[in-house]
Amino acid sequence: MKKRWLGYASVLAAASASTGCTSTDGFHVKEVGSFHTGGTQVSLAGLPEREIRLTPSAPPMKVDPNGEFDTGQVYVQYVKLAAPRARYPLLMWHGGGLTGVTWETKPDGAPGWQQYFLKQGHDVYLSDAVERGRASWSRYPEIFTSEPFFRPKHEAWEGFRIGPTYDKDPAKRVAYAGGQFPAQAFDQFTRQGVPRWATNNAATQAAYDALVAKVCPCVIVVHSQGSAFALQASLNAPGKVKGIVAVEPGGAPDPARVDLSAAKNVPHLFVWGDNLAGNDGWTKLRAAPDRYRAALLAQGAKADLLDLPARGIRGNSHMLMMDRNSDEVASLIQSWMAANGLMKQ
Repeated sequence: MKKRWLGYASVLAAASASTGCTSTDGFHVKEVGSFHTGGTQVSLAGLPEREIRLTPSAPPMKVDPNGEFDTGQVYVQYVKLAAPRARYPLLMWHGGGLTGVTWETKPDGAPGWQQYFLKQGHDVYLSDAVERGRASWSRYPEIFTSEPFFRPKHEAWEGFRIGPTYDKDPAKRVAYAGGQFPAQAFDQFTRQGVPRWATNNAATQAAYDALVAKVCPCVIVVHSQGSAFALQASLNAPGKVKGIVAVEPGGAPDPARVDLSAAKNVPHLFVWGDNLAGNDGWTKLRAAPDRYRAALLAQGAKADLLDLPARGIRGNSHMLMMDRNSDEVASLIQSWMAANGLMKQ
């Protein structure tokens, strides 16, 4: 009988069987679960009650918005293997306006990096950062101090380097020649977008620091905006973070303002895709991660660069974990982790 990937429902059902673990086409699952960590309790008072209907046929009821609320937490889903081959769990952090879905099934239906790295022997922890997805969000301006903002589809198409020209008519969109992102799945991708706030960086850092304290020692694979939080988390918790893979990092701490000594023995890999040259927005965004990498190298730290076009791998977008050749990119990351002692012998 031909083997096939089991869906999550099948995994969970089989996990309750007497064997105690499940077998898929590539890995044995011991446990699937989730938790929230970080955050704090806040109290609201003095807000007016209002009357609403919870469903169209329900009677009206008064809602009192005052009381105690939890805010600033991060949501984490984990899959633990029966016999992991990696030395440490792999934490996967997403970018701006996105959630842990980044790492799950790709928009075109192909398996994502969560499954890839599980198959390579890693316990995998996917997070939804503060204010995103299942982490939930809070009232504004009473708790979050500004309104949310949302990424329009043209910004994703052009800013994520899928193509130079966006149109609401899919037939009129222009993708980059040789582009690896499955342009026909773009509308499926943009359904992942969630609101984000520009005023919650401190809370996000605190929640990620709490996650590192709870789960690590670990390795972090991080994308885009999340990179600034991962790099800072490594500095905040010496010895806890054993490796960082920054995939198209959208930010980094300022080496002139932070002590990098805690990261000196942490191997770093910075990964970049294609069509960056001549892109003014990405030239500016890349400046901070490049400065950070240069400062690491100046301290004698291992801070490797995986420039995909320089390796002859062309066409990757900003969402390279969703690109058609994403397994090829993941295999290079996996080889780097093995070469840096992050896998068991």
